[in-house]
Amino acid sequence: MIEQALAAHGIEFDYADLYMSSDAPVSPADYDALVFMGGPMSVNDDLPHLRREEEYIRQAISRGLPILGVCLGSQLIAHALGATVRRNGVKEIGWFDVSLAQAGRGDALFAAFREREPVFHWHGETFDLPPGAELLASSDHCRNQAFRVGTNVYGLQFHLEVTPAMVAGWCLEDENCGDVRELDAPLDPHANASRMRELASIVFGRWCKIVW
Repeated sequence: MIEQALAAHGIEFDYADLYMSSDAPVSPADYDALVFMGGPMSVNDDLPHLRREEEYIRQAISRGLPILGVCLGSQLIAHALGATVRRNGVKEIGWFDVSLAQAGRGDALFAAFREREPVFHWHGETFDLPPGAELLASSDHCRNQAFRVGTNVYGLQFHLEVTPAMVAGWCLEDENCGDVRELDAPLDPHANASRMRELASIVFGRWCKIVW
């Protein structure tokens, strides 16, 4: 749903699969904003492409560029800024409520959230807030669910961007089979999807206005 928001605001975009050795290097100086998405690996894994992403994050922040990180992407932002990423006490996989912190209630992106909103999660790790960050949202099992650094750097631990088809597809992927077997019941890809689509349109649309 991030792509839909970018298209709706007339923002052109490229994809960069940095984990592929054939992918060309990216220069943050060539872009007006950067988005860092999720993945099954850990920020703490010794993977060259993760270190490249963290360097891009630091370069983009030094240039004042807007940044959006989702799940692993939010952990990369936190880690790039010196925070610790570690295993969370509970794996959050499925639909769980998030509630806004005080800063979230006045935030330009999250002001449309109700007191508690069920959104989709798929993560087993969490992060400390990086220096200077403001906590925007929490869940019952994971305190640091969303943060902002400055006015234009956002990290979201939860997956506001997913469609029902994406959720269904993730459940069938080999790397996720272990997580799926641990669930008490099958995931319903459509549960809360309508409300989450509304929130995604608002949150990502307002982030696009920061970019544009």
